[in-house]
Amino acid sequence: MKILGAILAGGQARRFGSDKAHALYGSTRLIDLVATKLREQCSAVVVCGREEPGFDCLPDRPEASLGPLGGLNAALHYAHAHGFSHVLSAGVDVPNLPADLVQTLSGGGAAIVQSQPVVGLWPASIAGELDMFIAGGGRALYAFAGHISARKVAFDPPLLNVNTPDDLPD
Repeated sequence: MKILGAILAGGQARRFGSDKAHALYGSTRLIDLVATKLREQCSAVVVCGREEPGFDCLPDRPEASLGPLGGLNAALHYAHAHGFSHVLSAGVDVPNLPADLVQTLSGGGAAIVQSQPVVGLWPASIAGELDMFIAGGGRALYAFAGHISARKVAFDPPLLNVNTPDDLPD
């Protein structure tokens, strides 16, 4: 498998109160932690939904107001056009991605992390299905995962989700 890592980073971070991607988790920015984990498992990594110096960046598709779904759509189309078989997606706010994430999510079709549906392994070939889902009014990543019968995989312990500054280590 040739896998594109996609950091979905286009959110407004309203609950967080500042740019979540640049928040420090320990001594490292969240976006850099996620990028490192994805680079260990992917052939290339892109940031979706924002311009971020030092990264290849993709605008959300077809528009910026779609949240994680727009970022995933951009990544799937990029992957399909550039010879990647899959997209491994992760939010910028999931700092503890496991080193065996691809292996755990592999097994045919799409798969998402049960407690973090923004973390998933998606075949690039479903880019057109996501276009149709969005054109039909679909706006939720979890609903799209259900629409394509993505497998839900549980992790123990669950993956972290940094939503507020209080979720960061001291």
